[in-house]
Amino acid sequence: MATRPITRNTVIPGFGPALGYTVFYLSLVVLLPLSALAVKTASLTWGEFLATVAAPRVLASYRVTFGAALAAAAVNAVFGLLVAWVLVRYRLPGKRFIDALVDLPFALPTAVAGITLSSVYAANGWLGQFLEPRGITVAFTPVGIFVAMTFIGLPFVVRTVQPVLEELEEEIEEAAACLGATRWQTFRRVLFPELLPAVLTGFALAFARGVGEYGSIIFIAGNMPMVSEITPLLIITKLEQYDYAGATAIATVMLFFSFLMLLAVNLLQKWSRRHAA
Repeated sequence: MATRPITRNTVIPGFGPALGYTVFYLSLVVLLPLSALAVKTASLTWGEFLATVAAPRVLASYRVTFGAALAAAAVNAVFGLLVAWVLVRYRLPGKRFIDALVDLPFALPTAVAGITLSSVYAANGWLGQFLEPRGITVAFTPVGIFVAMTFIGLPFVVRTVQPVLEELEEEIEEAAACLGATRWQTFRRVLFPELLPAVLTGFALAFARGVGEYGSIIFIAGNMPMVSEITPLLIITKLEQYDYAGATAIATVMLFFSFLMLLAVNLLQKWSRRHAA
């Protein structure tokens, strides 16, 4: 006797309509703008494309943007893990306030963040007045770009690692300690393999945010060509000069490298899960 397949009743419509809505929404929000970017870039010849994206000023902006974003994401991966660890595993006064403070870069307008950071790290600022006499110049230098990218990228790591830490039971650490493992061995062999995929995901999100950030950086960067000029600012400059094809060509290169970074991180996550299993 034939048996009827078991179906589940869900609030969301069936597979067909749900898939159609998903494809339509992604096409409208993601695929359509990317297609327009590719079409506008295709108006350039190959020689014009290379001359645009490989100009000395553009290459210098690549080094500043991707280098600062990579350094800031690496720092956030370390300290974001520490912040998430403290918020999950320790009881301390004002914990809720500190937890809410982590989300401040999300809520704060980027222009406000940039003005605040530049005023704090300027030569007469709260921190700059102590750093400048010691030869440490932050505002209006590439160091300022690194500081701004670190500021905006920290929440991505914390909020990605925090749920994973909350799911890890403390009994695992106690069992490792009972078996004679030191604290470092417990972290390296028991906890870190479980946290590594989340850390890599937060690293990728912080890196992507840093590469595409504009508002909080232009106020503290100095925007000196060949020194502290980020690629998004160069794209804006070309748009103001009505060089739309040149702007889209540079944006296409940034999009390509961002895809490569995300692909590498996804492969690392897949490897870490397989290694942990």
